[in-house]
Amino acid sequence: MAEQLDPVFQIQRVYLKEASLEQPNSPAILLEQTQPAVDIQLGVDANPVAEGIFEISVRATVTTKIGEKTVFLVEAKQAGIFEIRNLPQEQMGPIVGIACPQIVYPYLRGNVADLIQRAGFPPVHLAEINFQAMYEQQQQAAAAGATDGAASSVLQ
Repeated sequence: MAEQLDPVFQIQRVYLKEASLEQPNSPAILLEQTQPAVDIQLGVDANPVAEGIFEISVRATVTTKIGEKTVFLVEAKQAGIFEIRNLPQEQMGPIVGIACPQIVYPYLRGNVADLIQRAGFPPVHLAEINFQAMYEQQQQAAAAGATDGAASSVLQ
């Protein structure tokens, strides 16, 4: 009889992997009195690093514009290295797609707000994210894409 191993879930490290800020229309755009429109895009990536070790990253792109002119653009990626071992395969997706991003995301929020404020703008606070809902939407889209992919490859 095989020995049952205990599940392992540990954070090895959380780090800012990438950050950039652009102000392509400064200084003229800074004199505008109009309230800018803010667009925030988020994404999650998971990459195996070694056996049982994964890098999970959450990326954000924050774009503010007045009309067609960009006030500032921030791109940031916060990552964490996690040791995940001895879990049933059906639990891996939710751990990697929900639990790990929930741990990493608060660091990303703080770094993005700090970067924007240090650039001389009022801070933009990223909203709380329901990673479970985001994960479920991605799973549904992947399932729909698998059926649509078969149809679209026939059409091409």
